[in-house]
Amino acid sequence: MSLRFTETGIEGVVQIGLDPIRDDRGYFARAWSADEFLAGGLNATWVQANLGHNPVEGTLRGMHLQLEPHAETKLVRCTRGRIQDVAVDLRPTSTTFRRWVSVELTAERGEMLYIPPGCAHGYLTLEPESDLFYFTSEAYDRASATGVRYEDPAFGIRWEAPIRIVSEADRTWPLQDAVNEP
Repeated sequence: MSLRFTETGIEGVVQIGLDPIRDDRGYFARAWSADEFLAGGLNATWVQANLGHNPVEGTLRGMHLQLEPHAETKLVRCTRGRIQDVAVDLRPTSTTFRRWVSVELTAERGEMLYIPPGCAHGYLTLEPESDLFYFTSEAYDRASATGVRYEDPAFGIRWEAPIRIVSEADRTWPLQDAVNEP
């Protein structure tokens, strides 16, 4: 039993798949292993776990990140329903600066998305009653929390479904062409 690490189109953003053992009872799978993460070059230290419940399909949350000194790694899993999970690279020195990657996460498949510091994260629910569970490597710090606009033309994110609900805060982050960095 092991985890499958698949590189995405952004440096350090990794899709993680499970290798479940199935029998007549259902399945059992490893969802996290410090040894496997470290062997894969990924941070394996988590200090906070968060839950997100979204009753309405088309709910968008994001694009969020924390800046130094509280920049955080995230490990995101959909535990009910289905979401489009998106990461945007905001690291100016990265070869994938301003690129975005999108992964569909489902409760049924159990895969996860690993998002390193310096990348904004957001998601769109593709089904009603979609839930997330995610770990962060840093505790939430209001002074370090920021974001970028989900429809910013600097990124051109293609959302897979109509957006029905988004917070006022997420609608009003400054455009990147106006500020250049979060």
